[in-house]
Amino acid sequence: MIRSSSSFTKLTAGTDPPPPLVGALLRLPWEAVQRHMLARLHERGFTDFDAAYLSVFQWPGPQGARPSELAARLRISKQALNHLLGQLERLGYLERRPDPDDLRSKRVALTARGTATIGVIREAVTEIVERWARALGTDRFDELRALLVDLRRLAEQDAGQV
Repeated sequence: MIRSSSSFTKLTAGTDPPPPLVGALLRLPWEAVQRHMLARLHERGFTDFDAAYLSVFQWPGPQGARPSELAARLRISKQALNHLLGQLERLGYLERRPDPDDLRSKRVALTARGTATIGVIREAVTEIVERWARALGTDRFDELRALLVDLRRLAEQDAGQV
């Protein structure tokens, strides 16, 4: 049942918060996935990999992207992205190379170290998916995944209307 915003009461001291809205229901599992990815990365020796870098490595990944395209995809400023890319470059996860199609531009190229992190990230996500599928049951988890795919499509349509 979808409740209108008027059915949610204002938070006051001493009262229980209202139930979480859909944004929080999507965010909280995502944060658990991020914590698990970061823990696995650190266990596998990528101890200098910071949580902030996960945004750069999120699907579909930075490989071959122009920094300006990547900043737009991540919805962060070019300056913020260049700061992250500079840190990742100093740590040996990626390089910014000349764009063969436009020598004034750069393209992101993952190093072997950067590519290795993707493997660890994918393994970590697989682990958490398997754990959640066992806990929810395979059928329910498959339904959840199908619904999330549908929500992604709807979100992309909504983004196109803005």
